[in-house]
Amino acid sequence: MTEPVDENWLRPDFDPQSRFENLNDVEPEFWKHKKLEQMNKREWELLCDGCGKCCLNKLEIRGKIKFTNTYCRFLDCHSCLCKIYEHRFKKVPDCRDIDLNAVREKPRWLPKTCAYWLLDNGFDLPAWHPLVTRRAASVHEAAMSLQGRELVCETGVDDYENYLVYWADL
Repeated sequence: MTEPVDENWLRPDFDPQSRFENLNDVEPEFWKHKKLEQMNKREWELLCDGCGKCCLNKLEIRGKIKFTNTYCRFLDCHSCLCKIYEHRFKKVPDCRDIDLNAVREKPRWLPKTCAYWLLDNGFDLPAWHPLVTRRAASVHEAAMSLQGRELVCETGVDDYENYLVYWADL
């Protein structure tokens, strides 16, 4: 059972664009010449495109990961970011940290569009990625985030099998 949410942890005033406003402290296109293992914390965090797809509940069925359209109760469906990001592991015991182990885990539970997975598998960032466009909203404009999709909050959901989705970008 999780603890109740401390409302002071919620950050409704957070501006997602602020992550990409000042990138003077990172090398230009660092993702093109650094392996994931070589990235510092700031670079690692910037790789997250803010799509929210990793916050969808998933099931493992016959050795394959199946996504549902149910989302963690702490996901802000407009910004597609976690409302308690800094404290997510304290409040959600099964929240996964996206580290190298998670990126390389089999079966793959990160979406096909995940920058961590793409880079680790020899692909470049897509043209809509906020690091490429320097705009946090580009992930939403390209319809690569959860914004505008039919979603169900996990609160009260019992049978996740009834919520399986087969979106092409998962």
